[in-house]
Amino acid sequence: MEKYDICIIGGGPAGYAAAMRAIDFGERVLLIEKDKIGGAGLYNGVMSSKTMWEYSQKIAAIRSEIPDYEASFEHLMGVVNDAIFERKFQMNTHIKLLENETHSKLFSHEKGFGKLIGKNEVLIKKGEEEKIIYADRIILATGSRPRKLPSIPIDEKIIVTSDGISNFENFPKSMVILGAGVIGCEFATIFSNFGKTKVYLIDKADRILPFEDDDISSTVTENLEKNGAIIHKNSSLVRMEIVDGQVEYELAYKDGTKEVLRVEKALVSIGRVANTEDLGLENVGLKINERGGVEENDTQSAIPNIYVVGDLSADIALVNVGEREGRHAVVKMHKPDLKPVPYRNISTIMFLNPEVALVGMGEQEARQKNIPIKVVKMDYSCIARAIAMRKTNGFFKIIVTNDDEMKVLGMRAVGEHASSAIQAVALLISMNKGIQELADMVHPHPSITEGVQECLRMLLGKSIYKSSVFKDKLKCYKCENGVCTPLENL
Repeated sequence: MEKYDICIIGGGPAGYAAAMRAIDFGERVLLIEKDKIGGAGLYNGVMSSKTMWEYSQKIAAIRSEIPDYEASFEHLMGVVNDAIFERKFQMNTHIKLLENETHSKLFSHEKGFGKLIGKNEVLIKKGEEEKIIYADRIILATGSRPRKLPSIPIDEKIIVTSDGISNFENFPKSMVILGAGVIGCEFATIFSNFGKTKVYLIDKADRILPFEDDDISSTVTENLEKNGAIIHKNSSLVRMEIVDGQVEYELAYKDGTKEVLRVEKALVSIGRVANTEDLGLENVGLKINERGGVEENDTQSAIPNIYVVGDLSADIALVNVGEREGRHAVVKMHKPDLKPVPYRNISTIMFLNPEVALVGMGEQEARQKNIPIKVVKMDYSCIARAIAMRKTNGFFKIIVTNDDEMKVLGMRAVGEHASSAIQAVALLISMNKGIQELADMVHPHPSITEGVQECLRMLLGKSIYKSSVFKDKLKCYKCENGVCTPLENL
């Protein structure tokens, strides 16, 4: 029986990152992947959808100057496939070189299906072939797949999940999206950007992105509707079926009315499900938690030598979180008293129109928890770089504690370069710091991050622009016990 220090089941972002970190510790590692290295995040997840988004943003910019410009779906998919191939080639070449040259004694890769048959034994199935290996420690990183509903006939051609978008042969003339969360809104943004698809979005709440602050939701909604999208607010799906090669769906609204519509395609975007089937969890006594993942505590399961990372842990299903957890699990094996993964300062991006980036706590969450806060908000139209780019649609919002320390609780950025603007604030959250150091730094000019500095200056009462004057552009207020009032003398 072959023996390894660590066996990792799943070669997506979390498993791959864990394998590479294990090599750093001189561990003998086996990485098992049943299909393709890179997982869903590479082939029909982040890489494909974000490449589509980037391309759609370019087309939208062209169409703003040349309204009759038409994008080619064939060219779009060519761009997407090129991006996937480049990343795939990079990762696979890296693995082959690791196996054959520099780290051949440490790293091995098996293509097959891994299944737990004991706390140290893994059965690897490759077609009709089977073998059992032994590992001192095991990391489960099997990822997730799109959630489906038994009542909806998903064929991945007419009614699709995110996995089926690549099966389209052209831009659909019309498409309905079930699910107004991040993924649903991202695809609504992408297809509406091209100007060739009438997009409908089914939203059971009274606004999209209900987990986020009102101003983010309203900004994204306004821009979707400018692009011709129709949002079915306060609606619930009665039925969705394929009729005469099209999608017919029926909605019921909270006011009691119903509506039947037909579109060319449908995208079902209602979350993801952890891949736990046939993993052999029952063989070692591991249980599924209420969120559909495997029970764990800071990546370590109830079986001390078995770790759970990525979408399988079902904490936050993001590539950067999965990679962080994979690396963390390996380090924790060597440093049991390692600090837990810091989820509160994880930065995330929503690829919408405009781009949305966030870290830490939002205003809505802080107010729901009745945490006394100060909030500062600055419109992009006051930032020199945004004016130069002619991209003034957006804002920065920073939430701090309502005391003299003004420790940063969170930030929301909506607009061009939003994702690049939040990292310094994420560091302050991580360090449990106040705002003085970042406010006093000399920022590059002109840059979007100058808007962050100006927000902090407003909180400190030394801003260039005064919120008491530019009331429609700058806002600075405190919230306590459900009441918000402007901060004076700013």
